[in-house]
Amino acid sequence: MTAITPAPDSALRYRIEPTVFQALKSPRLLTREVLAGLVVALALIPEAIAFSIIAGVDPRVGLFSSFVMAVAISFLGGRPAMITAATGAVALVIAPVVANYGMDYLIATVLLGGLIQIVLALLGVAKLMRFIPRSVMVGFVNALAILIFSSQVPQLIGVPWLVYPLVVVGLLVMYVMPRFTKVVPAPLVAIVLLTGAVVVLGINVPNVGSQGELPDSLPSLFIPNVPFTWETLRIIAPYALAMAAVGLLESLMTAKLVDDLTDTHSRKTREAFGQGAANILSGAFGGMGGCAMIGQTMINVKASGARTRISTFLAGVFLLVLVLALGDVVAIIPMAALVAVMIVVSVGTFNWHSVRPATLRRMPISETIVMVITVAATVWTHNLAIGVALGVLAAMVLFARRVAHLVSVTRTLPQDENVPTAVYTVKGELFFASSNDLTTQFAYAEDPERVVIDMSGSHIWDASTVAALDAVVTKYEHHGKRVVIEGMNDSTSAFHDRLSGNLGEGH
Repeated sequence: MTAITPAPDSALRYRIEPTVFQALKSPRLLTREVLAGLVVALALIPEAIAFSIIAGVDPRVGLFSSFVMAVAISFLGGRPAMITAATGAVALVIAPVVANYGMDYLIATVLLGGLIQIVLALLGVAKLMRFIPRSVMVGFVNALAILIFSSQVPQLIGVPWLVYPLVVVGLLVMYVMPRFTKVVPAPLVAIVLLTGAVVVLGINVPNVGSQGELPDSLPSLFIPNVPFTWETLRIIAPYALAMAAVGLLESLMTAKLVDDLTDTHSRKTREAFGQGAANILSGAFGGMGGCAMIGQTMINVKASGARTRISTFLAGVFLLVLVLALGDVVAIIPMAALVAVMIVVSVGTFNWHSVRPATLRRMPISETIVMVITVAATVWTHNLAIGVALGVLAAMVLFARRVAHLVSVTRTLPQDENVPTAVYTVKGELFFASSNDLTTQFAYAEDPERVVIDMSGSHIWDASTVAALDAVVTKYEHHGKRVVIEGMNDSTSAFHDRLSGNLGEGH
């Protein structure tokens, strides 16, 4: 069935997303998906090895995990063409488990983390994505672009000087070739050309083989040898929960990024469920677990033009074939070629429009602050979850501060009233940030015996506001004056009537 979703700039235009069956029947689409999967597989190998080292496990663990998760998510995930594999974010979370308790406890942690993700998916955690503002998304994208680029820097330090011209040639190929043809992904051409040049010219530069040992056998089922006790749960639960949260956040953010990039819609709840199931399968085969990979997803979707689950499935299959059957060939691929690919991905991922002077002048300062906080926190901690969480928190605080300043209280003394009356007109959204100083807006001693508070232009959102109004009424009563509150809408009136007088002294 073809998925039809509205383009963001018009409710009348739709982007038609090709299905797996359509791609299988179209030689052009199928070729694109196959080649995209091959490019991603080549890029996954050094990344999986590097993340295995971060986690403190054998490189084969990361490679097997990437294979299992990519294949699993191609069937179970909710975002076609997104790549899931072993990642640095998850590696950082689970590294202490390996160091302190060993491999069996790591696998138990991965299995529990996957189970937690499935539970969170069933509880509807994906719906929380609607609370992530655009400024945080922009900061997330810019931060991951910086992290992708910075992760390549170690490959450019302390290396033979020939690495640098190889990287430059790779960059030129990927920038120039798409202007002539997009039939074959430019990253694949760059990898093949640079590998051929290194072999023919006998150039001695770091290659994939120098990053770690490649496996020579298929993964097998792995049952962790840990006691099934509360003590085991106490040890692994904090790490499993952190892994589940980091993995889901990064995966859902990546899915939203691909949605925006392709003008299509993904099923976030299914994606969350698929991530959990993929982690359980990864742990069952002795893998380290993971989540969506932003860099490889951008290679697949943006650089190679893939749009279906075929590319994701083949990325996993090609990864296994490359390291098992063609390990000797893969080992001679120069790291310079893969560095060039990742640099192009990082440059293409960064939202350059967001940092243009004209954009910064036009954008509210609060939006820019949120973006900068998200970027700074993510780059500083190397943890996208922390960066996004701090960005959302900053956005909430700045939003509350901005809305609080939109509240006004106006005092009038109508001359046509039979009884001397002071009328206070309250306008704006009333909640804890805007109503805390509400009690200071009234002239208790100077006002006549009758006071009217007109709430027709405002709305009460929380108990803090009800408590503030109760305090205003009490202060007037102490001065022997009567207060009438009028003009509340139905929702505000019901909320106020339920809580007024029931919040206790000093609350």
